[in-house]
Amino acid sequence: MKILVINAGSSSLKYQLIDMDSSEVMAKGLCERIGIDGKFSQTAGDREIKMDVAMPSHAEAIAQVISAITDSENGCIADLSEITAVGHRVLHGAETFKESVLVTPETMAGMEELVPFGPLHMPGNLMGIRACEKAMPGVPQVAVFDTSFHQTMDPVAFMYALPYKYYEENHIRKYGFHGTSHKYITRRTAEMLGKSSGEVNLISCHLGNGSSICAVQNGKCVDTTMGFTPLEGLIMGTRSGNLDPAAIFEIMERENLTPAQANDLLNKKSGFLGLSGVSSDMRDIDAAIAEGNTRAKLARDMLVYQVKKYIGSYLAVLGRVDAITFTAGVGENGIELRRDIVSGLEHLGIELDEKRNDTRRCEALISKDSSKVKLFVIPTNEELMIARDTREIVEAL
Repeated sequence: MKILVINAGSSSLKYQLIDMDSSEVMAKGLCERIGIDGKFSQTAGDREIKMDVAMPSHAEAIAQVISAITDSENGCIADLSEITAVGHRVLHGAETFKESVLVTPETMAGMEELVPFGPLHMPGNLMGIRACEKAMPGVPQVAVFDTSFHQTMDPVAFMYALPYKYYEENHIRKYGFHGTSHKYITRRTAEMLGKSSGEVNLISCHLGNGSSICAVQNGKCVDTTMGFTPLEGLIMGTRSGNLDPAAIFEIMERENLTPAQANDLLNKKSGFLGLSGVSSDMRDIDAAIAEGNTRAKLARDMLVYQVKKYIGSYLAVLGRVDAITFTAGVGENGIELRRDIVSGLEHLGIELDEKRNDTRRCEALISKDSSKVKLFVIPTNEELMIARDTREIVEAL
């Protein structure tokens, strides 16, 4: 079975074609600057192509994807009949979609209603679905939601202490994000522990330019750090993470900011970038620290402190914890960061092996054999998780 995985944004579209019999990525590529001038790239085996191609809309982008993967010289399949289904990453399922679904007129209408929850991303997600439906009539389309893994949280974890009408009327609550990544990490960690996913208690640390931590009990999310939007939780590349709401009211009043400007401040000008004044990228932060930049060091130290604090709180929530897993760009590559995060947690049965921890971008057990809580590094694979969900739905038809 071959599944095409689509991640469509407002002006870009990433894709992978995966052979589910072997989990092999047959081709992957990127359509950029859709609606502007159009740039396309693809890798299929050892064959790479890059070109400028007009893509006024997502329809032309999908047409280019199809042309590239079926190309006799640079493609990987003979024709579209080899594609069994298409899996789409969709940002927000809210409370409407608690799991992945087959795209039908009814589910499409439900997703349309959720555009206000993700006005920057949802329109692109839906344009990608429509373009694939038109280009591949009869091929099943599946929507996989970034929020669905977190919909097993209890109200004590997802509710905010606001007047209840804001939940009833406006659906203001914690939803959580990075759900596809946390779901993949849960299943893969369970496999590495020799357990079923329904048996594992885990703290999943997705640390990248955007970061979130998830508490998993018996394979299901019971709490996560991101909230109504991805702004809540940890300090991130350009996002502030948690702060006293009154602080932003004060800034808005002093600088006469509109709500849109305040939103831009918190989401795009804060975090590592705002604190350090250097960059949103942890590699640049580390380089600045080496040169003696104290603000960059503060930003890094704040991330370490906050991750450690959430690990401690989730240990209290879960009781028994089988493993803590680090993933995403910073989590997979941050040797010193992982060391600093778990340092001082030995009394909780968390013991890092320094030699095992000296690894990047590969699956590894990094805890000592004596550690009661196992520590892992596992590169995330959201595309494979989307493909797996798609296969399950299609096989049940």
